[in-house]
Amino acid sequence: MEIDFNKNSDGLVPAIIQDARTKNVLMLGYMNEEAYTKTRETGKVTFFSRSNQRLWTKGEESGNFLHLVNLKVDCDNDSLLVFVTPQGPTCHKGTATCWGEENLSGLTFLEELEQVIANRKRDQENENSYVASLFQSGINKIAQKVGEEAIEMVIESKDENEELFLNESADLLFHYMILLQAKGYSLGDVTEVLQSRHEKKN
Repeated sequence: MEIDFNKNSDGLVPAIIQDARTKNVLMLGYMNEEAYTKTRETGKVTFFSRSNQRLWTKGEESGNFLHLVNLKVDCDNDSLLVFVTPQGPTCHKGTATCWGEENLSGLTFLEELEQVIANRKRDQENENSYVASLFQSGINKIAQKVGEEAIEMVIESKDENEELFLNESADLLFHYMILLQAKGYSLGDVTEVLQSRHEKKN
Protein backbone atom coordinates (compact mmCIF):
# COMPACT_ATOMS: atom_id res chain seq x y z
CA MET A 1 0.00 0.00 0.00
CA GLU A 2 1.63 3.24 -1.18
CA ILE A 3 0.40 6.44 0.44
CA ASP A 4 1.61 9.82 -0.79
CA PHE A 5 2.13 11.71 2.47
CA ASN A 6 4.20 14.31 0.63
CA LYS A 7 1.42 15.43 -1.70
CA ASN A 8 0.41 18.14 0.77
CA SER A 9 2.93 20.41 2.46
CA ASP A 10 1.73 19.40 5.94
CA GLY A 11 2.33 15.70 5.27
CA LEU A 12 -1.25 14.80 6.15
CA VAL A 13 -3.82 12.68 4.33
CA PRO A 14 -7.55 12.54 5.17
CA ALA A 15 -8.72 9.33 6.83
CA ILE A 16 -12.40 8.47 6.44
CA ILE A 17 -13.49 6.23 9.30
CA GLN A 18 -16.16 3.65 8.43
CA ASP A 19 -17.80 1.01 10.63
CA ALA A 20 -16.75 -2.35 9.19
CA ARG A 21 -20.10 -3.93 10.08
CA THR A 22 -22.73 -1.26 9.37
CA LYS A 23 -20.70 0.53 6.63
CA ASN A 24 -21.68 3.90 8.12
CA VAL A 25 -19.16 6.73 8.05
CA LEU A 26 -18.30 7.63 11.65
CA MET A 27 -15.87 10.53 11.37
CA LEU A 28 -13.09 12.17 9.38
CA GLY A 29 -9.58 12.61 10.70
CA TYR A 30 -6.06 13.16 9.38
CA MET A 31 -2.99 10.95 9.49
CA ASN A 32 0.65 11.57 8.86
CA GLU A 33 3.04 8.72 8.25
CA GLU A 34 3.75 8.29 11.96
CA ALA A 35 0.04 8.12 12.83
CA TYR A 36 -0.52 5.59 10.06
CA THR A 37 2.35 3.42 11.30
CA LYS A 38 1.11 3.54 14.90
CA THR A 39 -2.41 2.61 13.76
CA ARG A 40 -1.07 -0.47 11.98
CA GLU A 41 1.17 -1.46 14.89
CA THR A 42 -1.33 -1.02 17.74
CA GLY A 43 -4.60 -1.86 15.98
CA LYS A 44 -6.11 1.33 17.43
CA VAL A 45 -6.77 4.21 15.05
CA THR A 46 -4.38 7.09 15.64
CA PHE A 47 -4.60 10.54 14.05
CA PHE A 48 -2.48 13.65 13.86
CA SER A 49 -4.21 16.51 15.67
CA ARG A 50 -3.94 19.67 13.60
CA SER A 51 -5.01 21.83 16.54
CA ASN A 52 -2.60 20.34 19.09
CA GLN A 53 0.11 19.39 16.58
CA ARG A 54 0.61 15.91 18.01
CA LEU A 55 -0.42 12.30 17.56
CA TRP A 56 -3.60 11.24 19.34
CA THR A 57 -5.16 7.82 19.55
CA LYS A 58 -8.94 8.00 19.40
CA GLY A 59 -10.19 6.93 22.83
CA GLU A 60 -6.97 7.60 24.72
CA GLU A 61 -8.95 9.68 27.23
CA SER A 62 -12.55 8.48 26.79
CA GLY A 63 -11.85 4.77 26.27
CA ASN A 64 -13.93 4.89 23.08
CA PHE A 65 -11.31 3.35 20.83
CA LEU A 66 -11.62 2.63 17.12
CA HIS A 67 -10.27 -0.87 16.58
CA LEU A 68 -8.68 -1.32 13.17
CA VAL A 69 -10.17 -3.92 10.82
CA ASN A 70 -8.76 -2.91 7.44
CA LEU A 71 -7.30 -0.01 5.46
CA LYS A 72 -7.65 1.06 1.83
CA VAL A 73 -5.98 3.85 -0.10
CA ASP A 74 -7.78 5.70 -2.91
CA CYS A 75 -6.80 5.79 -6.60
CA ASP A 76 -4.65 8.93 -6.13
CA ASN A 77 -2.84 7.48 -3.11
CA ASP A 78 -3.67 10.54 -1.04
CA SER A 79 -6.63 9.54 1.16
CA LEU A 80 -7.50 6.56 3.34
CA LEU A 81 -10.63 4.57 4.00
CA VAL A 82 -10.29 3.01 7.45
CA PHE A 83 -12.62 0.17 8.45
CA VAL A 84 -13.07 -0.10 12.21
CA THR A 85 -14.99 -1.67 15.03
CA PRO A 86 -15.98 1.22 17.32
CA GLN A 87 -15.84 0.78 21.08
CA GLY A 88 -18.54 3.13 22.31
CA PRO A 89 -19.62 6.41 20.66
CA THR A 90 -17.23 7.92 18.14
CA CYS A 91 -17.96 11.63 18.51
CA HIS A 92 -16.59 13.57 21.48
CA LYS A 93 -20.15 14.84 22.01
CA GLY A 94 -21.27 11.32 22.84
CA THR A 95 -23.03 10.44 19.58
CA ALA A 96 -22.36 7.35 17.50
CA THR A 97 -21.11 9.42 14.56
CA CYS A 98 -19.78 12.95 14.17
CA TRP A 99 -22.94 13.76 12.21
CA GLY A 100 -25.19 12.99 15.17
CA GLU A 101 -26.67 9.91 13.52
CA GLU A 102 -27.25 6.45 14.95
CA ASN A 103 -24.79 3.83 13.76
CA LEU A 104 -27.38 1.40 12.42
CA SER A 105 -27.05 -1.08 9.60
CA GLY A 106 -29.22 -1.19 6.50
CA LEU A 107 -31.65 -3.37 8.48
CA THR A 108 -32.71 -0.36 10.52
CA PHE A 109 -36.32 -1.44 11.13
CA LEU A 110 -35.26 -4.88 12.34
CA GLU A 111 -32.87 -3.22 14.78
CA GLU A 112 -35.70 -0.98 15.99
CA LEU A 113 -37.98 -4.00 16.35
CA GLU A 114 -35.24 -5.83 18.23
CA GLN A 115 -35.08 -2.93 20.68
CA VAL A 116 -38.86 -3.05 21.18
CA ILE A 117 -38.62 -6.78 21.94
CA ALA A 118 -35.79 -6.12 24.41
CA ASN A 119 -37.91 -3.47 26.14
CA ARG A 120 -40.82 -5.91 26.41
CA LYS A 121 -38.47 -8.47 27.95
CA ARG A 122 -37.52 -5.96 30.65
CA ASP A 123 -41.15 -4.88 31.18
CA GLN A 124 -42.90 -8.21 31.49
CA GLU A 125 -45.61 -6.74 33.73
CA ASN A 126 -47.16 -5.05 30.70
CA GLU A 127 -50.38 -7.10 30.47
CA ASN A 128 -51.28 -5.66 27.05
CA SER A 129 -48.07 -6.89 25.41
CA TYR A 130 -48.12 -10.18 23.52
CA VAL A 131 -44.31 -10.25 23.55
CA ALA A 132 -44.15 -9.72 27.32
CA SER A 133 -46.65 -12.55 27.81
CA LEU A 134 -44.40 -14.86 25.78
CA PHE A 135 -41.41 -14.01 27.94
CA GLN A 136 -43.54 -14.70 31.01
CA SER A 137 -44.43 -18.13 29.59
CA GLY A 138 -40.79 -19.14 29.41
CA ILE A 139 -38.31 -20.48 26.90
CA ASN A 140 -40.24 -23.68 26.12
CA LYS A 141 -43.33 -21.77 25.00
CA ILE A 142 -41.25 -19.35 22.90
CA ALA A 143 -39.38 -22.21 21.21
CA GLN A 144 -42.69 -23.98 20.57
CA LYS A 145 -44.07 -20.86 18.85
CA VAL A 146 -41.01 -20.69 16.59
CA GLY A 147 -41.58 -24.31 15.60
CA GLU A 148 -45.27 -23.69 14.89
CA GLU A 149 -44.54 -20.63 12.77
CA ALA A 150 -41.83 -22.51 10.85
CA ILE A 151 -44.28 -25.29 9.97
CA GLU A 152 -46.93 -22.77 8.88
CA MET A 153 -44.39 -20.97 6.69
CA VAL A 154 -43.32 -24.24 5.04
CA ILE A 155 -46.95 -25.15 4.35
CA GLU A 156 -47.62 -21.77 2.74
CA SER A 157 -44.47 -22.04 0.64
CA LYS A 158 -46.04 -24.98 -1.20
CA ASP A 159 -49.04 -22.90 -2.28
CA GLU A 160 -49.31 -19.94 -4.65
CA ASN A 161 -50.64 -17.36 -2.17
CA GLU A 162 -47.70 -14.96 -1.90
CA GLU A 163 -49.39 -12.78 0.71
CA LEU A 164 -49.92 -15.68 3.10
CA PHE A 165 -46.36 -16.91 2.54
CA LEU A 166 -44.88 -13.48 3.32
CA ASN A 167 -47.08 -13.08 6.39
CA GLU A 168 -46.05 -16.47 7.75
CA SER A 169 -42.42 -15.62 6.98
CA ALA A 170 -42.79 -12.40 8.96
CA ASP A 171 -44.36 -14.31 11.87
CA LEU A 172 -41.48 -16.76 11.86
CA LEU A 173 -38.82 -14.03 11.84
CA PHE A 174 -40.64 -12.12 14.59
CA HIS A 175 -40.86 -15.12 16.91
CA TYR A 176 -37.26 -16.12 16.10
CA MET A 177 -36.14 -12.64 17.22
CA ILE A 178 -38.04 -13.16 20.47
CA LEU A 179 -36.30 -16.52 20.96
CA LEU A 180 -32.91 -14.93 20.38
CA GLN A 181 -33.65 -12.30 23.04
CA ALA A 182 -34.84 -14.98 25.44
CA LYS A 183 -31.50 -16.75 24.99
CA GLY A 184 -29.59 -13.48 25.46
CA TYR A 185 -28.57 -13.00 21.83
CA SER A 186 -29.38 -10.69 18.93
CA LEU A 187 -29.51 -10.78 15.15
CA GLY A 188 -26.04 -9.23 15.22
CA ASP A 189 -24.65 -12.33 16.92
CA VAL A 190 -26.12 -14.56 14.21
CA THR A 191 -24.79 -12.22 11.52
CA GLU A 192 -21.28 -12.51 12.97
CA VAL A 193 -21.44 -16.31 12.71
CA LEU A 194 -22.54 -16.10 9.07
CA GLN A 195 -19.86 -13.53 8.28
CA SER A 196 -17.19 -15.66 9.94
CA ARG A 197 -18.23 -18.67 7.84
CA HIS A 198 -18.16 -16.56 4.69
CA GLU A 199 -14.69 -15.20 5.45
CA LYS A 200 -13.32 -18.71 6.09
CA LYS A 201 -14.59 -19.90 2.72
CA ASN A 202 -13.02 -16.93 0.96
